[in-house]
Amino acid sequence: MDKESQAQTYEGVITITRKGTGFFTYDEEKEDFIIPKESLNHALNHDVVTVAPDGFETDARTGEKRAAAKVVRVVARARETFVGTLMDDKGPLLIPDLKKMYVPLDIRGELPCPLGYKVLVRMKGWDEGSDFPWGVVEQVIGPAGVHETEMRALALGQGFEAAFPPAVVKAAEVLQHEGHAMIAEEAARAVASGERRDFRDVPTCTIDPADAKDFDDALSFKDKGDGTFEVGIHIADVSFFVKQGGELDKEAYQRATSVYLVDRTIPMLPEVLSNDLCSLRQGEDRLAVSAVFTLDANAKVLDRWFGETVIHSDRRYTYEDAQKTLEAGAGDLHAELSTLRTLAKLLRKKRQANGAIEFDTAEVKIELDDAGKPVAVHLKERKDTNLLIEDFMLLANESVAEHLADLSKNLRHGYLYRIHDAPDADRIENLSLFLRVLGYDLETHAGNVKGVAINELLEKVKGKPEEYLIKTATLRSMAKAVYSTKNIGHYGLAFTHYTHFTSPIRRYPDLVVHRLLKHHAGREPMSDREVEGFEQLAIHCSEREVAATEAERDSIKMKQVEYLAGRVGDAFDAVISGVSDRGMYVEEQTTHADGMIRIRDLGDDYFDYDEKGYRLVGRRTKKQYRIGDPIRVTLAAARVPEKELDFVPASE
Repeated sequence: MDKESQAQTYEGVITITRKGTGFFTYDEEKEDFIIPKESLNHALNHDVVTVAPDGFETDARTGEKRAAAKVVRVVARARETFVGTLMDDKGPLLIPDLKKMYVPLDIRGELPCPLGYKVLVRMKGWDEGSDFPWGVVEQVIGPAGVHETEMRALALGQGFEAAFPPAVVKAAEVLQHEGHAMIAEEAARAVASGERRDFRDVPTCTIDPADAKDFDDALSFKDKGDGTFEVGIHIADVSFFVKQGGELDKEAYQRATSVYLVDRTIPMLPEVLSNDLCSLRQGEDRLAVSAVFTLDANAKVLDRWFGETVIHSDRRYTYEDAQKTLEAGAGDLHAELSTLRTLAKLLRKKRQANGAIEFDTAEVKIELDDAGKPVAVHLKERKDTNLLIEDFMLLANESVAEHLADLSKNLRHGYLYRIHDAPDADRIENLSLFLRVLGYDLETHAGNVKGVAINELLEKVKGKPEEYLIKTATLRSMAKAVYSTKNIGHYGLAFTHYTHFTSPIRRYPDLVVHRLLKHHAGREPMSDREVEGFEQLAIHCSEREVAATEAERDSIKMKQVEYLAGRVGDAFDAVISGVSDRGMYVEEQTTHADGMIRIRDLGDDYFDYDEKGYRLVGRRTKKQYRIGDPIRVTLAAARVPEKELDFVPASE
């Protein structure tokens, strides 16, 4: 490289593999810099760093030379705390649970627990000349390998703590004593003054999972008798209790979201709010913020209204019970549910015609016994009632976004959108190549793809062995939805405007959107400071959402591995879900657990990695292992702490 390029430095986020090789994007049009371990200069994964070009390095994966760089300095750490297990190897060390943490931490100070325990450590520094960074134990979690320890460790590793600070507990205790009286007083006052619409006489129900404890959305229905219908989407009025700048609000902002692990919920708000005062319980008056629509028989929106309400749920339905009522043709609110289902299907059909992508990917459900041991793994079934709720929540979110976009034109910082960018062109081209290998065509134009084309693909693979694989690959090629003050629309839903309005119990952005509605109605003026903070709020809530999703996925993965740990040596049906120069990834078909078969375990042959063909090919035998192929495998090892499974091809 010439002297000018050598002097150039770049600042940005570094990505580091578990083996300690760094990668840095310095130009979207060029291949990332590769940064060898010895040139990391104490940088850790996702730190903000300054790098300088530093000749060339051979990429161990491809064997090709590529531009290298060295870290000049660490600008900002991505994280300061690490969860892991205390081990004794030349002094007490923390072996972090975080897979991309390529070094242990040296532990200083007095050990508050025995070795073999999981702890949370705060990193204090990385001394010049030291092999490892150092830190101190801040919290003892418990003995490694115990269910309660591991679940808490997953949450703490992503920055989520179940217990609330003392000031929040105190504020919750006040509401415990005064909350119900506050609801009754506000309902009487605000209905009399016209500040809230009274929906207590309109047939209303909640429809939620059987194990749900918080009911933050309800549907009301009224046949207006002239061929039109009034549908109310009523959302718990959390902002009535959680005032901007208070202790409850500050903690809710920090958490930004509730977290749903396999065995527990770590709520954004204390239980008195999430499970009582803001839970739309059957037979009790509750305060709500509502989106009310007048629809014709074709589900065309003729009129809409947004504002504060008082509601009374007549029935708490589970998805299964509501489905039984629909299928039986009789029962509580049957006529209302039946018409709501018809209208929901029409709304869905319109969305699909506009290009909304209907992934409908089944979720893995893990059943645990009282000790937290997994006893069954199956896929959650989505029924008409699941889709019905989803369809009306989407209608509310889209309509509130349009309404607030119009009202917020003069707000310099706008408000919070939920945006979803069109997928990256390279990713779509790679997806198209991958699908072609499996025998499917996806219509693309220079890396652009329409939602209608993706829906046609998903329809073609329904019921096929490769359905789950193709849905997953397609989903991974999509951009991630995030919060933003700049509206670019929502690609996946084919909406020009979208926000989150329907879950203020478990998502902080929804709470802010409720406050904005009240602000524009002249009910609760919003401070300039709060509006100016929307940009940072969007970034923070997007980051916490990713952290919560990772904790949730890790809890499922851990229990999948634990479930299969007792079946080492058993054979399973699987599908090849990925190939690399190290081997191939397989997905076991009953639990949908992922595992790996290493190249060395493929038999007495040398296998070449054909990147373009998504396959491994034996040089001597010409045997092929191709992505999407079914394969019979034997479970060779189940490493629960690492959440990893090793497979080998089953004996013929």
